Amino acid sequence: MTDGYLDLPVDERSREVLAARGLDLRLVPGDDDAAFDAWSQSQSRGFLESERTPSQLAAMRQRAAERRTTGVYDPRGAEPERPVGTIASWPTELSVPGGILPSWAISSVTVAPTHHRRGIARAMMEAELRTAQALGVPMASLTVTESTLYGRYGFGPAADSAAWRLDVRRAGWIGPEASGRLDFVSRDELRRLAPEVHERARPGWPGEVVVPAAEWDGLVGTRPDVTDDAAVRAVRYTAPDGVVRGLVAYRIQENREDFSRSLAEVSYLVAEDADAYAALWRFLVELDSVAELRATELSVAEPVRWMIADQRAATVTVREHHYLRILDVRAALAGRAYGGPGVLALDVTDPTGLAGGRWLLAADADGTAEVAEWTDAEAPRDAVVVHTSIADLSSMYLGSVSLATLAAAGRVRASDPAAAARVLGWHVPARLSFWY
Repeated sequence: MTDGYLDLPVDERSREVLAARGLDLRLVPGDDDAAFDAWSQSQSRGFLESERTPSQLAAMRQRAAERRTTGVYDPRGAEPERPVGTIASWPTELSVPGGILPSWAISSVTVAPTHHRRGIARAMMEAELRTAQALGVPMASLTVTESTLYGRYGFGPAADSAAWRLDVRRAGWIGPEASGRLDFVSRDELRRLAPEVHERARPGWPGEVVVPAAEWDGLVGTRPDVTDDAAVRAVRYTAPDGVVRGLVAYRIQENREDFSRSLAEVSYLVAEDADAYAALWRFLVELDSVAELRATELSVAEPVRWMIADQRAATVTVREHHYLRILDVRAALAGRAYGGPGVLALDVTDPTGLAGGRWLLAADADGTAEVAEWTDAEAPRDAVVVHTSIADLSSMYLGSVSLATLAAAGRVRASDPAAAARVLGWHVPARLSFWY
């Protein structure tokens, strides 16, 4: 489906729109180090980061090997070799209720402040969406630094993340005792094990995607261009059958005034089953000389909340995290399982014209569904009629936000919101355990 994506030409429609404004949309060749370094410096500036050092640029080139990198250039600018807009993309797999769906991951979206309000962001985003749709990819996805920007392109927040601050002295472990064993391992060993364990665990968590190969070093503390990664400590959980089913990476920030009140920060945790989950969290909650534990990119419904004696020991902050954008309604709806039986007549609007239409979704009691175009003037008598935008349908897609909630908020209209919510719901809240 996506073979040769790195070398596809840029979207011609967006290229022409920008050319009419004196700007040039073009790919950054993977073998042109100078062009990529210039792109990287523009990306760093766009995210308010420092100029990259030569070693950091070399590491970024390595990490970007699987990404389709695009820039917008101003030939009349003081630095025409540096893009005034950046974006990157690659094909991935998205875990969805009951299955896996191909998706188009988008990242590194920046526009130079000197070139705001010239249509650069819209042209880049629409180019990516049309490219993915032309490749037959039914979904696009991204994580965002600014939450108000992407609804205009049809994206909706579909998976929230929770950040925990846990007073471990107050928490008190009351959860189960796992039957496997815990061992410290090197960061290199963690780097070797993490992709396999993550891929085994990922299908059970709607909203997760394949971690790009080059992103692992940042997650587990083995990036050669980051000097403080030596502080990362790694622990593995091995089940009684000898299989490693859980991993955690964390670092300690010592409290110089009172060493017994140090801070532990979790940078990565993956658990394939309940035993691994309980073992790793108990280890963290009972760390010696630690008064506070912090962890981010967690599920909004972490079981560990019910494994501690005092839930008020946890201060939990929730925000939207993973945004989805359906590009093929029929393929996306047919690609997931459903929380209950029912027939939905979906009237979907899409201001970009990419994925609007009317669709009939008939879900069985076993969670499977048939999806067909809705061409009749009237919906079937047993159908719940739902009027929704593509952004709100994308938000509901993983089952984390109820259609009834969006109906109460005035975002969607349905003849029976509760019945529609039961069909589209799912028993596992969506999550994404990292940024990309």
